[in-house]
Amino acid sequence: MKLDDVDLLAGTWEREVPHEMFELLRREAPVFFHPEPDGRGFWAVTKHADVVAVSRDPATYSSELGATFISDQPDQDLAAMRLSILNMDQPEHNRHRRLVSKGFTPRMIQGLQEKIVEHAVRTVDAIAEKGECEFVEEIAAKVPLDMICEMIGLPEDDWPAMFALSNKLIGFDDPEYQNTPEVGQAAAAEIFGYCDRVAAARRAEPRDDLMTALVNAELDGERLTDAELNLFFVTLVVAGNETTRNLINHSMLALIEHPDQADRLRRQPDLWPTAVEEMLRWGTSIHNFRRTTTRATELRGQPIEAGDKVVIYYMSANHDEEVFADPYRFDVGRQPNDHVTFGGGGVHFCLGANLARAEIRAIMEQLVNRLPDIELAGPVRRLRSDFVNGVKEMPIRFTPAA
Repeated sequence: MKLDDVDLLAGTWEREVPHEMFELLRREAPVFFHPEPDGRGFWAVTKHADVVAVSRDPATYSSELGATFISDQPDQDLAAMRLSILNMDQPEHNRHRRLVSKGFTPRMIQGLQEKIVEHAVRTVDAIAEKGECEFVEEIAAKVPLDMICEMIGLPEDDWPAMFALSNKLIGFDDPEYQNTPEVGQAAAAEIFGYCDRVAAARRAEPRDDLMTALVNAELDGERLTDAELNLFFVTLVVAGNETTRNLINHSMLALIEHPDQADRLRRQPDLWPTAVEEMLRWGTSIHNFRRTTTRATELRGQPIEAGDKVVIYYMSANHDEEVFADPYRFDVGRQPNDHVTFGGGGVHFCLGANLARAEIRAIMEQLVNRLPDIELAGPVRRLRSDFVNGVKEMPIRFTPAA
């Protein structure tokens, strides 16, 4: 493989994680100018140290100028995207982040631990006697979706609709989920309308949930606008559901492909904390985030002009040979494990990191201990996306259990 063969856009990811391309880039061109068929090209950043450096320098590498997707957005769409904390720079980012951060502290997640385990037990109970199931929808989607919907305060009957809508919102490159831009716009309009109805209900009858906290929150003495509320809602539902769902998918697949590591966990349950970190490294659920340079700069000796697109690749950083010994070995006892799955640090570090860790451990412990012979029952179908490292379908079978 040569540098001219490198293609990090959606079609490649649908087939496989492009580890061979990343390995080549880390070795020969760690800051690589990647062409776009319908765009102006971007700098692909693949080394762990550089991903961390970009993440921790928001003054130079802006989230707001061009938002976080690789492709450039029309001005009207970009203005709307900048209302989301994912696409904000300081000081707006910190002011908005503080509104919801109290719901995701380690102490709050510890208080939710019993409920997380309860959801995990219920999820495995529902499929244990069947002997087979479709893992993505029947298991991986359940715990993160149930928990974030419950934290927001949504009625249980509406949770499946949130699953379907979030698929359409993140699957914009996958024809199975969204065949036209209009389908995506319709999904966004539907979820925004739903948010408006829930917000109105909380203003009339406040509850002890995240939605009530958001409708009553103030920034500089003013309540959030409807547009800001809508984007907060979408961020919580999608980020609190899709990313952890795919981490669970990849965790299960890793244990199926490395049954000796599942056996280690059954023999040595004290390894679960390091196992979860290795599952996070291995299954990196977001391929990349884009940044846009605010000024001319230099990264690893490569000059970069002001206004250039810089795309940081978390999966590549998580397999950097300079940081991880034998990076293509799945090792539930790996230490140290300085993965960047939740971001490379800095202001945009994932707000839901502690919740994701708790959810992954709860469901994977149930599966490893109660269904010890899980195997694939058909092909694993990947999402066509250069943003989300997604699995659409993963049929499994196992010996039925009570």
